[in-house]
Amino acid sequence: MNIGFIGLGNMGAPMAANLAKAGHQLAGYDPVAPYPDGVKVAPDAAGAADGADVVVTMLPDGGTLRSVAASIIPAMKSGAVFVDCSTVDVEAARDVAAQAEASGLIALDAPVSGGVVGAEAGTLTFMVGGSDTAFKIASELFDIMGTKAVYCGPSGNGQAAKLCNNMILGATMIVTCEAFALADKLGLDRQALFDVVSTSSGSSWSMNTYCPAPGIGPESPADNDYKPGFVADLMLKDLRLAQQAAKTVGADTPLGRRARDLYAQFVEAENGSGLDFSAMLPRFERSARS
Repeated sequence: MNIGFIGLGNMGAPMAANLAKAGHQLAGYDPVAPYPDGVKVAPDAAGAADGADVVVTMLPDGGTLRSVAASIIPAMKSGAVFVDCSTVDVEAARDVAAQAEASGLIALDAPVSGGVVGAEAGTLTFMVGGSDTAFKIASELFDIMGTKAVYCGPSGNGQAAKLCNNMILGATMIVTCEAFALADKLGLDRQALFDVVSTSSGSSWSMNTYCPAPGIGPESPADNDYKPGFVADLMLKDLRLAQQAAKTVGADTPLGRRARDLYAQFVEAENGSGLDFSAMLPRFERSARS
């Protein structure tokens, strides 16, 4: 396929590189990031989209998505597929999809899970909303950039799935960190806690796969001074988007709201910015019950 790829940052660059390695022809655009091997430099976003069979975007927020969409939709050929892999608010995803479809395009919102490591290894999971026709066309590309793509229904549902997933992840990471800090104070060995929880009813991805305690379980950012696999700032962004969505539909999400507030405090007032989201553990080690 001829592919336009807009947004070549930490996630977009390895995703585009994997598509190029698989033999697709890529024209890319990013105003600041370096271009990966195999990606032709386009003069602007519209230039990357011109003539493409599929245009993929990986952008930081809904406002940027709306702006980029306004410039590329008129440049895309009729019947082309617009795949947005950003994590944005559900409303922005649905608005952009409606604009694309009104211009004769077919659109997908396809946010990802797996972080930079998954983008580099081609092991991302895609949560996809939008046209089932577009999903069938784009599945070949999802298979190159990831190992799983789940079709979630109409436009915006990919974003909805991502926000629900990360609300669970944020809350479970917090309580996992709380449990280790409590175990320390109770004199319970961390390895013993892991051995119990990872094989019993308290098990979770945060404990079993991404353990926040250094030297416990599989290697994770905790073993590298909490250098981020998934930076706490992005967890805060996703939790805020989840609460924005919850407010829009009147959903009661008290734990999700509390997780957002704790990550906001950690990132904005406690020097957590730039650290992995599992660095909540040393935060709870330092804090005392109020």
